[in-house]
Amino acid sequence: MNETSLAALFILLVGLIILSAFFSSSETGMMSLNRYRLKHMAKTGHKGARRAQGLLNRTDQLIGVILIGNNFVNIFASSIATVIAIRLWGDAGIAIATVLLTIVILIFAEVTPKTLAALFPEKIAFPASHILGPLLKLLYPLVWTVNLFTTGILRLLGISSAQASEDHLSREELRTVVNEAGALIPARHKDMLVSILDLENVTVTDIMVPRNEVVGIDLDDDTDTILRQLRNSQHTRLPVFKGDINNIQGILHLRSAARLLQEPEINKAMIMQLCQEPYFIPESTALNTQLLNFQKAKRRFGMVVDEYGDVLGLATLEDILEEIVGEFTTDYAATSPDIIPQEDGTHIIDGSAAVRAINKTLEWDLPTDGPKTLNGLITETLENIPDTNVCLKVNGYRIEVLQIKDNVVKAAIVHPKTRKKRSRSL
Repeated sequence: MNETSLAALFILLVGLIILSAFFSSSETGMMSLNRYRLKHMAKTGHKGARRAQGLLNRTDQLIGVILIGNNFVNIFASSIATVIAIRLWGDAGIAIATVLLTIVILIFAEVTPKTLAALFPEKIAFPASHILGPLLKLLYPLVWTVNLFTTGILRLLGISSAQASEDHLSREELRTVVNEAGALIPARHKDMLVSILDLENVTVTDIMVPRNEVVGIDLDDDTDTILRQLRNSQHTRLPVFKGDINNIQGILHLRSAARLLQEPEINKAMIMQLCQEPYFIPESTALNTQLLNFQKAKRRFGMVVDEYGDVLGLATLEDILEEIVGEFTTDYAATSPDIIPQEDGTHIIDGSAAVRAINKTLEWDLPTDGPKTLNGLITETLENIPDTNVCLKVNGYRIEVLQIKDNVVKAAIVHPKTRKKRSRSL
């Protein structure tokens, strides 16, 4: 009779250890679930994800039922182990049972199941939700009572459950999620997503065509010159001004000008009739804001102005889109007239080239928090306008001024950053 009872106790003890492993793995699995992946799976109709999400929406109750079950099972298991040990070794069995049961529970009911659940949370949590859901309903009065005391203690400590942070990601956290996505998101798509996040940190002055490079129609020119410019223009839209770009009259779309060119006689008044009202953009406007402004205004083209209303350049919808998807050409470095690669690894760069464009094209890290162009970067570093060909170093890049004209650096040779060689001690 005693042997049969002892065998039954051993079976019961094993069963309790298995239950303890279940509660331990369920707790870790539930808490290790990726909340954003869980929301996505629940929206797509995954039943296990919906059950798990429902339990996690009541985290205090979920933890309560798991800990009640786990503690009950562990205490019951220790009682059974003590009875078995006393039958086998007498009073000395109490100490033996304590040591052996601690080792067994630690290995088989805590570390191993929790490690397994941390590695495969979905495979553990989703099946466990089948049991935890009904168990929570069964033990709800006990869980509610325990949580009532717990909430009261937290309030005495000045902590409220309402202070718990919600599952919202900041921009930097979202950037980390994108970068850590691995092979789940192609590298090209990662770059686009990160570029979208960076739009807020870039203003229209960073991507605009500077005023000295703006191609437009000057109404002070003769009609033949204007017509020749319309026929040979490589741009879809042209600003129309009178004498100076600050005196802008409108924006001419060449699709409208194409009909005009079929007329036997053309005058400037006819050109002005086809012009659209100019659209102005404050220089401090962030790209994400301007993208929405273009959409609201149904525009694709705007003139960037400073606080005094003077035109600084022009920005287009295409320029903003290129910040997201990259240059539309296949090899911008090879086709850009501003950046000419040399056989020795250096590059001859036009002084008017934007520093951000240089960095994106050549994957460099010239400073972008100051001047927008290479000419501005050189003159700011030197703190004067060079009157001879000089050499300087900016952020590890050696720059040789190649051509100076009208107090402006027209071209420079830029050497790639060289890595410092580590000295070896003999």
